[in-house]
Amino acid sequence: MPGSTITSAPTVTLALDDARRVLTDALGGSGYTSAEATVIADHLLDCELRGLSYAGLARAVSIIERLRATEPPKPIRVDRETPVSAALDGGDQVGYLVAARAIEIGLEKARAQGMAVVGARRTWYTGMFSYYLERVVDAGFVGMIAGSGPAIVAPHGGTEARFSTNPIAFGFPTAGGPVIWDIGTSSITHAEVTLAGRLGEPLPEGRAYDPEGRPTTDPSAALRGAFAVWGGHKGSGLALVVHLLGMLAGASAAPEGISDCGFLAMIVDPAALGDAADFGARAADFTESVRATRPLAGGAAVRVPFDRSAALRTETLRRGRIEVTAPVVDTLRRIALAN
Repeated sequence: MPGSTITSAPTVTLALDDARRVLTDALGGSGYTSAEATVIADHLLDCELRGLSYAGLARAVSIIERLRATEPPKPIRVDRETPVSAALDGGDQVGYLVAARAIEIGLEKARAQGMAVVGARRTWYTGMFSYYLERVVDAGFVGMIAGSGPAIVAPHGGTEARFSTNPIAFGFPTAGGPVIWDIGTSSITHAEVTLAGRLGEPLPEGRAYDPEGRPTTDPSAALRGAFAVWGGHKGSGLALVVHLLGMLAGASAAPEGISDCGFLAMIVDPAALGDAADFGARAADFTESVRATRPLAGGAAVRVPFDRSAALRTETLRRGRIEVTAPVVDTLRRIALAN
């Protein structure tokens, strides 16, 4: 739910360098190496740049809480490998690190073979798939990423959790810039609900059910019950397919707690199927024709996926600062000082 917000909590203004420092200090003080903290912080700050505050600094608090509540993770390892594929065991490492490694391997194989499929299991909190797809598209490749996780979303027509929030994303290189479509298949994200609960704020109506199947706006009840699926029966079908793709990567169908998320990435070099430059030019022409569609009377111009996100990031970088929920910043600073 790009750009959405459910909090009215007080905010503080942080320069971008200060925001990055808050993140790396808290993550580094919680056991991550400097290199690992840098990888995670870059991803979280990119969420803030693109207006997804619930997935930015607030997510760092959740990462640290989960890290402290579980056994130390093990190294990421490759379990199976072919010239065009790899299966990773994430070792219960946070997904920002596991997915970064998976994409790195996938790009190496796609450069050598023209295509690649990489799966990962035993990980959690993987973040924005569009973040990884930007790297795929910048390399000139087409990408698809799907992810599964713990049951928290009810299928259409039901009120019990069976799916995860099950994001899926696609990325295409064009001569006019990247086209990236990244969605979750739940009506609200786990990060949004967690942040609302942390701040004592209600959820929007119609987004969740309590453990007895009654509609609720209470974040705690929603986390014990189920979120509503996005897109009715069509979104529910997509959520089912994405869950199966995560299972193809080796993840459990119903992992316990925040654990064993599945991550599956497919990367294709357009040159493996034709002329890559020709595809990029034709794709740019087509996306421009979509933008040029006659809008509804009184409506805004038609956008292509990723237009809004990229524009927000450009504007935020120009300003050089972000607005962050004050209690989140206070918590991260306390964590950093305590270590």
